[in-house]
Amino acid sequence: MEESKKKSKFPLWIQIVLGLVIGTIIGLLWPTFGAALRPLGLAFIKAIKMIVIPLVFCAVTLGIYKMGADLKSLGRLGALAFIWFYFATGVAVVIGITLNAVFHPGMGITLEATGGSIPANLATSVDWVAFFLNLIPDNVIMAAAQQKIIPVLFFAICFGLCLAFVKEAGKPVVAIMEGILQAMFKLTAGIIATAPYAVAGIMAWVIATQGAKLLLGMAKLIGVLYVGILVVMVLFWILLLLIKMKPIQTTRIVAEPLLLAFTTASSEVTLPVLMDILEHKLGIPNKVVSFVIPLGYSFNLDGSAMYQSLAVTFLAEAYGLHLDTSAIITILITTLVANKGTANVPAASLVVLAVILTSIGLPVESIAILAGVDRFMDMGRTMINVFGNTCAALLLYKFGGKGVQTDDAVVA
Repeated sequence: MEESKKKSKFPLWIQIVLGLVIGTIIGLLWPTFGAALRPLGLAFIKAIKMIVIPLVFCAVTLGIYKMGADLKSLGRLGALAFIWFYFATGVAVVIGITLNAVFHPGMGITLEATGGSIPANLATSVDWVAFFLNLIPDNVIMAAAQQKIIPVLFFAICFGLCLAFVKEAGKPVVAIMEGILQAMFKLTAGIIATAPYAVAGIMAWVIATQGAKLLLGMAKLIGVLYVGILVVMVLFWILLLLIKMKPIQTTRIVAEPLLLAFTTASSEVTLPVLMDILEHKLGIPNKVVSFVIPLGYSFNLDGSAMYQSLAVTFLAEAYGLHLDTSAIITILITTLVANKGTANVPAASLVVLAVILTSIGLPVESIAILAGVDRFMDMGRTMINVFGNTCAALLLYKFGGKGVQTDDAVVA
C-alpha cells in the first residue's frame, strides 16, 4: 500500500522530467562527468531495440487480425472505419512533416551521430521498383534479425489478415501471440521504468558534448507541435461543419473527456466518459459507439501520428540529414502501420519512434532526448486523439452506421 502511494506521488513522467533537469545540470556544470554517463542511456536504447521486432510484429499482427474480424462482422461500417482511420492518420503524418518543413525547429542544433555511420544523404535518387520490392522480405527471419522494420511489418499485415480469414484454425496461433504480447508488455514496462536514469545519462552526455542549443530546439519542437494541434482542430471543425454539426457546440459537449485527456495524458481514462456522451448527448446508438470508439482508440491516433512524423523529421534536421522523397514515403508508410499496430503498447510513441528511426537509418538513441519533454507533448496529442475519435464516431454514424442492426431495431 505504501509502495502504491509513493508511485502516485511520483509518477513516471515526473521522474523523467527530473531526470532531464538533473542530466542537463550535470552536463552544464560537470561536462567531464556528464560525458561519462552515456552508457546509462545506451543500455536503455539497446533494451528498446531488443524488444522492437517481437513486440511490433505481435502487436501489428493481432491488430490487423482483430480489424479483419471487425470488418466482417459489421461490414459497411467496418470498411468505412478502416478507410477513414488510415486517411485521417495519413493527413496527420503529412501535417507533421509539413510543420517541420515550415518552422524547422531542429535548425541550429548540431547532433553528432554515434555508434555507426550515417550517410550525409539518405538517398541520392528514388528507385521506385526497388522501393516496393524491398517491402517484401526474401526471408522474414533474416529481415527480423537484421532489424529491417518495413519487411517485417509487411509480413505482419499479411499474416494478420490470413489469421482472420482462417477463423477457428488460426485461434491457437492468436492465443500464443497474445501470450507473447502480454509478456512483451511486461518487459516493456520494466524497461520504461528505467527511463528517468537513461534520460539523465543521455542529457548529461548530450549537453556536455554537443551544447545547450538542444534545449532551445526542444522548446521550439513543443511550440510547433501545439501549432499542429491547432491546425488539426480546425480541420476537425471543418469536417463537423461538412456533416452539419456545430463545431464549437460539439467541442463543448465533449469538453470533459478532452480536458481529462489533456491533464492525464491518457486516452483510456476518457473511454467510458466519451462513450456515454456520444450515446446520450450526441444521439449515436450504443452499438455504433461501442464498435467505433474502442476500435478508434487502437487505430485512430491522429495526434500521435502527427507527433511521430514531426519528431522524426526534427531529429533528421538536427543530425543534418536531408530527407528526400523516398525517405519521406518511408516515414509515411512506417508511421501508418506502426502507429496502428502499437496503439496499446506501453510507451507506444517511444516504440513507434524507434521503429521509424530504424527504418530510415537515424540513431535510435535520440529518442531518449525527446523522452525528457515527451509529457508536455503527450498531453496535447492525447487530447487530439480523443477529439479525432469523437469526429470519427459522428462521421461514421452519418455515412455507415444508420443501417447497423441494434438490439431493438434498425437505426433509421
